Amino acid sequence: QVQLVESGGGLVQAGGSLRLSCAASGRTFSNYVMGWFRQAPGKEREFVAVITRSGTNTFYADSVKGRFTISRDNAKNTVYLQMDSLKPEDTAVYYCAADASPIPRLTAGPYDYWGQGTQVTVSS
Repeated sequence: QVQLVESGGGLVQAGGSLRLSCAASGRTFSNYVMGWFRQAPGKEREFVAVITRSGTNTFYADSVKGRFTISRDNAKNTVYLQMDSLKPEDTAVYYCAADASPIPRLTAGPYDYWGQGTQVTVSS
């Protein structure tokens, strides 16, 4: 089992920044690909970003590319999502997820463990 706890969400004005953190406990953190997803009211959960086990490779949704940065610190068992130039359409509950497969995947279904989510609200 892997337990994931997100933090760092909140209310921010458009153009502002937030940094989300996801702390992991349980099994060896560096054995998992880590992803960030989000879900807005009335919408399906969507992919935001993913980072490989070593942190060497990252992938982003087109909607956040150039504005969000995913990173990880395996010594601290934590993955981060730096969100800059936030827009009202970024408003959602943000979830981190862990995938035991070594292949970074861009859909929610294959991920093995999920956090409880943290709310991000961007005002216009």
